[in-house]
Amino acid sequence: MTGTALFSADIEHRGMVLDPRTKLAVILTLVIFVLGGTGGDIRAVRIAASVLSLLPAVLMLIAGQWKKAVVYGAVFGGMLTLQKLALPELKDAALSIAGMCVMVFVRLMPGLAMGAYTLSNTTVSEFIAAMHRMHVPQQITIPLSVMFRFFPTVLEEFSAINTAMKMRDIRIGGRHAGKLLEYRLIPLMVCSVNIGSELSAAALTRGLGVGVRRTNICQIGFHLQDFAVLLLTASVYVLWILGIAGVIA
Repeated sequence: MTGTALFSADIEHRGMVLDPRTKLAVILTLVIFVLGGTGGDIRAVRIAASVLSLLPAVLMLIAGQWKKAVVYGAVFGGMLTLQKLALPELKDAALSIAGMCVMVFVRLMPGLAMGAYTLSNTTVSEFIAAMHRMHVPQQITIPLSVMFRFFPTVLEEFSAINTAMKMRDIRIGGRHAGKLLEYRLIPLMVCSVNIGSELSAAALTRGLGVGVRRTNICQIGFHLQDFAVLLLTASVYVLWILGIAGVIA
């Protein structure tokens, strides 16, 4: 799988189909309990959040995204092991540096992995339909729908820039390594600005900014797999409430 396919939606090989609202619920829960550390003083919540953090890897495996699943599982599992076993043995500056690195990986990676899975397994039409079902204002729907196409397009441009620079030997260790920043970063910044403007114009041209209810041929809805994932997600909130009430520790 190439780098440009990281955020590209592949609707023909996405395995178990989840409703976009289910994916958004998982992302929100990971942000609250893993990235935000909510309920970190409650052991049951910590365990449930850790189990939920493995969900992106499971979904990637089901979708056939073996490489991404293995990389995420290996890095996340390695950081958890380092946090449990190695950090208690470190002291002073080494503890501070290693602890900060581990915390960033352990807290950020689950949400980022679930976000990457959502982008690669959700079409723009499905996302817009989900936003309309939730009665989200167009001021939010339009920018988010533009971002769904922004990342894959930027990555595609970045890959093309890398290929062109390699042909000119502008790379780390090459004869023109000093031009690496100028000849890669500046074209990417210019392309990003142009891509954002073009995608915004395309979204408005398709009527996303019209103040009337749009029709959508895309069919979305909750199925058995959605209820299973939502049940796992809801269990974290239930355990948190029980922990606050003093029922569990």
